Amino acid sequence: MKITYPIKNSSHHFEVMTEMNSVEKLMEKMIQEQGTEDAFFIADLGEVVKKHFEWKSLMPRVEPFYAVKCNNDPAILQFLASLGTGFDCASKAEIEQVLSLGVHPSRIVYANACKMRSHVQFACKENVSLMTFDNEDELKKVKSYYPNAQLVIRILPPASRAVCDLGCKYGVEPEKAAALLEQAKIMGLNVVGLSFHVGSGCLEAEAFKKAIVAARLVFDQAKELGFNFEVLDIGGGFPGYDQPSINFGDVTSTINSNIDELFPETCGVRIIAEPGRYYAASAFTLAANVIAKREVKSDTKENKSKHMYYINDGVYGSFNCILYDHADIKVDYFKNVDLKKKFTSSLWGPTCDGLDCLFEQTEMPLLDVGDWVYFQNMGAYTLSAGSTFNGMPRPQVYYFIGDTQWLEMQGGQDSWCQFVKKLEQNWNIRVQGHLL
Repeated sequence: MKITYPIKNSSHHFEVMTEMNSVEKLMEKMIQEQGTEDAFFIADLGEVVKKHFEWKSLMPRVEPFYAVKCNNDPAILQFLASLGTGFDCASKAEIEQVLSLGVHPSRIVYANACKMRSHVQFACKENVSLMTFDNEDELKKVKSYYPNAQLVIRILPPASRAVCDLGCKYGVEPEKAAALLEQAKIMGLNVVGLSFHVGSGCLEAEAFKKAIVAARLVFDQAKELGFNFEVLDIGGGFPGYDQPSINFGDVTSTINSNIDELFPETCGVRIIAEPGRYYAASAFTLAANVIAKREVKSDTKENKSKHMYYINDGVYGSFNCILYDHADIKVDYFKNVDLKKKFTSSLWGPTCDGLDCLFEQTEMPLLDVGDWVYFQNMGAYTLSAGSTFNGMPRPQVYYFIGDTQWLEMQGGQDSWCQFVKKLEQNWNIRVQGHLL
């Protein structure tokens, strides 16, 4: 049976399927149904639900506040809101989007250390009180436009290996934190906690240990100044999928042992985090069409040809992650492609810019114009930063979730009838299903 359900603040819907096919089969189905060569995403919302339960199981003391900047797709936000997560917002627009889902302001952290004055005023108007700072000028701004805000000082953690280093832009050095806190006290501002960020796409679990140790020292300094910190925000940097250098299990083990030692439950400190790619990366798969190809003869004695392939998404669109997120992408092929023979090839996006290149040189099987390829783990920092340069459209997103994950999300009902009843009551829809 298949059920379609509208996504709030969107013209799209997602499908609840009793038998969740492989993503490759779903892509083949959509290629046939859409009848065009347009690139598109398959969003497996069940993966988002799975990640959430994994988080709650492995880090029960840490509340996730999803980083909206990573992927502000309305379906992801709607599902996470329904699952009870908080949200890390960096602007007025992100706060507005989250509030429109019915999320209470207390479930939002305004985690931008350098904010526009008008955005601070908006946060004040909407009672979004928890926000970060890392400099004196930001304190003056908050004092003028939101003096009752609950402030969180952002410190610069020890250096770590990360895909995107954020320390070059944000965070006060721990040894200077006391002076900044003293200034906040003089100004009569309410500092309630501390945050840090080890870097987006952190590549070493040990980085969290170093940062938590540094946070403990600043917590103690704050206490001496008369502050009673209630919040520890351990930021983001969590992997979206397991890699040889780092996996989520190692990260959670490191975090759990260190917060239990330095911030035991008895101390009453609320611990939150700002995962982005952890939830979004593995949920999205991109399918693209080979719209053109060229064969370039080699000048060498072997006289081998080099194949140049052009697909209908590139670095100005979803693959902006190559430039801005330093993503290591991998191309996959459908079963009708002969993988035994590969040739030196390059892969290009659809725009007229020579910068629009996915791979300058790689080994690829022989492809024809009209063939399809796909890319997994494309949910983080792809859609959110893509443009329509050269008039190239953004890919359509098709949403699916298996009924097992949907049942878990609805409270684990164990029969289809109960499931449908719960669906109609909690989501205010009438179910009209049909067999696939």
